[in-house]
Amino acid sequence: MRTKSMYVAACCIAMPLLFAACSKQMKNDPLSLKSGIAAAAPNPDGAILHKFLRENGPAFETFTISTQDQSVIRTRSGSTYTISKNSLTKPDGSPVSGSVQISIKEISTPANMIFADRQTGTNKGEALVSYGEFFVRAQQGTTTLKLRADSAIKVQVPAKVDIKQIPMWDGDTTVTVSTSGYDYINQFITVTTQVSANKGIDWQQVTTPGSAYALFDGTTSTLNFRLDSLIKWRNCDALASSSSSKTTVLAYFTTNYNPATGTSYSGEEPSMLYFKPTGQNTIIKFYNTIFTPPAGFEGFLSYQNTIPVGQSGTFLAISSIGGVFYAEKKAVTIAAPVGSLNYTTVSFNPVPVSATALVALINSMN
Repeated sequence: MRTKSMYVAACCIAMPLLFAACSKQMKNDPLSLKSGIAAAAPNPDGAILHKFLRENGPAFETFTISTQDQSVIRTRSGSTYTISKNSLTKPDGSPVSGSVQISIKEISTPANMIFADRQTGTNKGEALVSYGEFFVRAQQGTTTLKLRADSAIKVQVPAKVDIKQIPMWDGDTTVTVSTSGYDYINQFITVTTQVSANKGIDWQQVTTPGSAYALFDGTTSTLNFRLDSLIKWRNCDALASSSSSKTTVLAYFTTNYNPATGTSYSGEEPSMLYFKPTGQNTIIKFYNTIFTPPAGFEGFLSYQNTIPVGQSGTFLAISSIGGVFYAEKKAVTIAAPVGSLNYTTVSFNPVPVSATALVALINSMN
């Protein structure tokens, strides 16, 4: 007998089939460099697709600073990161001296949200309008450093906003998978591992005083906030508001859906679906798979009653099957449910596309 359970932010999710939690560039995500983390073997088609996305997505910018001086780093986007002297420590809390490497990744466009698999939504399915996603890592040699408990990195991001403060969100890109069964001497055991979250990331609102909001400064036209931890995604986001009634959207892949998507726990699912609402810097990832569908009705569904009726936007459906990419981009207006139904539907028929054409399709989501 073998069972699986998944925990996201310490909450148990039932039915995993239905609910899948001076610059040198680096493509690998530092989170994947954590020692002692074993991931489930990815689906080969999914591995090909996600490798392609990573290789074409946003890269890290890496800088060398001195720990004995205050350092101000400016990224290509014009954002600045101010790191106070002696604010970095080793994992055991001991001080660091000499030079260290700071690696920064920023995501600000819908296309890069897709490439990096960093959708903007809460764990309740609420859409977030993004003013940027940020990831910072500090290393000295092979040692990953952390911030001193009373320290924070000050960040200024160029922005044009009409509100004075915007909530900050942090997120983890991994979920814990517990697998139980009988071992080689017939003892029942449970083994836990961490794997990438199929939803891309699980955003939770920051509540730490001083770090919970980004404040807009009209004199500098910047959003200003503090990062009080490293190796964790931070998102500067406002909740998308809508007075419309909401519905559940079922998205059917009438062809070219990879059935391995429904059992993918690695975060490298071979079929994916993204929705970009018109006029919002938002990407909603449909990652809940339809349970036991008949042929022609495989695909994804939104969270229950979370998509506004009348919302216009653009879907991008992607599949990887046998080394071939399939995709379809479709502009829609979310319809109200018909009759007594409690959901509305959208259908997709992804067609073969080249790698170059898929990059262009993703970039066109901007």
